[in-house]
Amino acid sequence: MSLLVTGSIGIDTIETPAGKRDDVIGGSAVYFSLAASFFSPVRLVGVVGDDCPPQLLAVLRGRGIDTSGVEFRKGSRTFRWHGSYLKDLNQAETLRTDLNVLAEKPPEIPPAFRDSRFVFLANTHPALQQRMIDCLDKPRLIVADTMNLWISSEQEELRKLLRRVGGLVLNDNEARMLTGWKNLVRAGREILTMGPQFVVIKKGEHGCLMCRDGEIFALPAFPTDQVVDPTGAGDSFAGGMMGYLAAQNDVSPSILRQALAFGTVVASFTIADFSVGALEKLTRQEIDRRVEEFRQAVAF
Repeated sequence: MSLLVTGSIGIDTIETPAGKRDDVIGGSAVYFSLAASFFSPVRLVGVVGDDCPPQLLAVLRGRGIDTSGVEFRKGSRTFRWHGSYLKDLNQAETLRTDLNVLAEKPPEIPPAFRDSRFVFLANTHPALQQRMIDCLDKPRLIVADTMNLWISSEQEELRKLLRRVGGLVLNDNEARMLTGWKNLVRAGREILTMGPQFVVIKKGEHGCLMCRDGEIFALPAFPTDQVVDPTGAGDSFAGGMMGYLAAQNDVSPSILRQALAFGTVVASFTIADFSVGALEKLTRQEIDRRVEEFRQAVAF
């Protein structure tokens, strides 16, 4: 079952205690697509400038990702982000953001992609996310991501979006900001009243919390001592989760819990190298082995 993702494609400069990398592959849709591709065919919609490095598409196509929805905009420059984790590995400090092509007209969803049954709307303006929904035929599941900027400045549009999606993925601080509740269980339940059938709250090194129809499900992060670059961990988590759901063609409670475990494991690989280095080398067999290790680690 094909999975459609829309989001940013970028060029990053990253600083962590493990070192610094300049002009590496980044962007929410890139991490998501690579993670999801281990489970399901992926259709990517995004836009880049004519400075986009050729190896970016080579990496994506090497994982079988359909990049025919990527627009190359002549005369524009690709989105760039410079972040540092030198103060805190759990929280990136943004040193510079150049929106470049992301400040221009958004890309269009190709007609051939509009029959996608599973859709992930990576973080962008909620009005644009709704516009993307309008272009789709009859998707089975739409899940959206958001951020503190839209919660503070575009809450009316965000609430319109939440009435149109089946799931929402956001981090713990964003959940508290959106609802006013410090307790994440209460925050999750409050978000359900806004429209989604389920909400997944990411808690970084402390794992995730899922709320759905009175059900609460929590998972820790996979225990690892290999943390090189946390960039893209949340997007990889979402990619693994959505890729698994699309592969199963099922959003039942038990399948969703399994999807969260697979997303958690894929993210644990992502952070072990800079940029998408770990995802490029990863195999499905390694993911399955680690999922079994994770299953044993949380069993009691």
